[in-house]
Formats: sequence, C-alpha cells, structure tokens
Amino acid sequence: MNIPSSILTLLVGIGITLASLWYGQNNHLLPVAASAEAAEVDGLFNTMATISFGLVLLVEGVLLVSLVKFRRRQDDTTDAAPIHGNIPLEIVWTAIPAIVVLGIGIYSFEIYNNMGGLDPMAAGQHSMHAHRNMKGSAIAASLSDDPQPPEITQIALGIGASPGKEGQEAAINVDVTGLQFAWLFNYKDTDITAGELHVPVGQEVQLNMSAQDVIHAFWIPQLRLKQDTIPGRITELRFTPSKIGTYPIVCAELCGGYHGAMRSQMIVETPEEYAAWVAENTIANVTNLQKTIAINPAELSDGEFLAPYADEMGINSEVIAQTHHHSM
Repeated sequence: MNIPSSILTLLVGIGITLASLWYGQNNHLLPVAASAEAAEVDGLFNTMATISFGLVLLVEGVLLVSLVKFRRRQDDTTDAAPIHGNIPLEIVWTAIPAIVVLGIGIYSFEIYNNMGGLDPMAAGQHSMHAHRNMKGSAIAASLSDDPQPPEITQIALGIGASPGKEGQEAAINVDVTGLQFAWLFNYKDTDITAGELHVPVGQEVQLNMSAQDVIHAFWIPQLRLKQDTIPGRITELRFTPSKIGTYPIVCAELCGGYHGAMRSQMIVETPEEYAAWVAENTIANVTNLQKTIAINPAELSDGEFLAPYADEMGINSEVIAQTHHHSM
C-alpha cells in the first residue's frame, strides 16, 4: 500500500507537532518555581523548548531518512544527479527561522515589560548624589565647591515595579551588598543586618543592590531572576515569593578566587514566622548595644564583679563566715 507523499508529509508534521507540544510542557528542566514572576518566564522557556524540540526532530529525521533512502547501493559506482540549488527551499529555511526569532523576541520583550524590567525607576527615586554616598561607591565626587550639588537623576538598573504598581512601595525593602565573598542583607525598616535573606510569602519584596568591590551577580534560580550588582550603582530586583521554602542564592559572576563559595540562602516563611524572626533579631539592633549585649564592668561594685568568679569556686556566705570565724 503506497501512501501519497502529501498525506505522509502531513502525518509526519502532525506527529512532530504533537511530540514537540508534549515535550514543551513536560521537559522538567527547570527547578521549582517560587515566585509570581516565574510562571511567565517558564512559559517563554517552554515555548522555546517546544520549537527547539520540533526542529531537532525535523532536522534529525530528514538526516536519518536521507541516510537510508539515498545510501550507496552495492556495486553502484555511478555519480549522483547534479543539484544546482533550490531557491524556494532556501527562502523557506531562511524565512522560518527569522519569523521564529522575531516572535520569541517580541514574546520575551512583553514578559520583561510585565516584570517591570523596562521601568526600574518605578520602585523609587535614585540620584547621583545618593550613589556617591554609597559604601564602596566608585563614582567620583563633584569638583564643585557647592557642598550640596544639584541631584541628577540616574536610571536604576534591574527589575522594578510591574505595570500597574508604579510608584507603590514594596511591602519589604532590603538593601543587599555583595562583597568578596559574601552577601549582606540590611532590612531598612528594622536595621537588621543578616547573612541570609528572610522574606514573607505572598508579599512583594524589593532588593536594592550594590557591590563593595567588584561586579557580582545575584541569582536565585527558583525565582527565575538574576541581576548584577555593580560598584557605585544601585540595581533593583522586585519580586513576590509564592512558595514557602529555602532556596540558594548564588553569585553568577566570576568575582575572584573564592567565587564558587559565595553563596547564601533565601528563606520564604509565612507572615507569622517572618514577624517572629524580625522580633528575635531586633533585640541585637537596639540603641544601647552595650547594655543589651554585655555588662559594663566599670558600672559594677566589687561584690557584683566578683560574684560570678566566687560561684565558680564554690565560695558562698557560709564559707566566708567560717573563714572569718577561724581567723579570729
């Protein structure tokens, strides 16, 4: 039974399309999605995986069929038929990739815009004067004698507020500093400084990031977000965590000999757990740290100062009384 070539081509095309669509939705190549923004990025990735898998099946399939159908037969020493080119075929295989690339470019542009990448300034105001005052700033000071030079607005880099949230403050604001070879997190509202990032699930978080020495890259794969931290510049990252858990924070920019060890973690908690963590860590940031953390010996009497040592040696009032009785 001979199947017409047009019908066979149609069946093969349907088979490749179905296989590509299935693979695009079931590739399982990405880690768990832990942010509201991750869904859109995953959609783009799955679309690219669908197209790529279809092209692999098509190209490799044509190669395999050609190897079998057009192989040299035994005792066949003749030359193959000369081919001088096929203009329609060349137009097709040039036009199709161009259309695919253009479509993916427009799709990714829309996703970047929806995430706030085209308007990072929407989350707050930044200026050259503010950047000069940053720790580790690489921006030169003004040559003017004016102690308060006019502020020049400087566009922030990164992912800002998404459309519809312009001008709105995020629920959680954290200043992030990258330095060789660690991440430091300062919570602006509480003055808590920590070596790991704690955030409540379901609440929008804004990271205001800078670098103290060289360029670092702040990357949390589960958020599908990565942003460079640059000396002397503020870069922003705004997201909404959607899944409770602990996720690695990785430096994705070669920053020195111990670059591979520059890691931390983001802990996404319930709002109640986050509030408890803030309360526990606030005690270390009160105004009078001297009295909170340690006792000042200069403020103690001789008895109060010696009391801990007396307890360790087993000296109490009875021992002192007996010693006083024998000495008389």
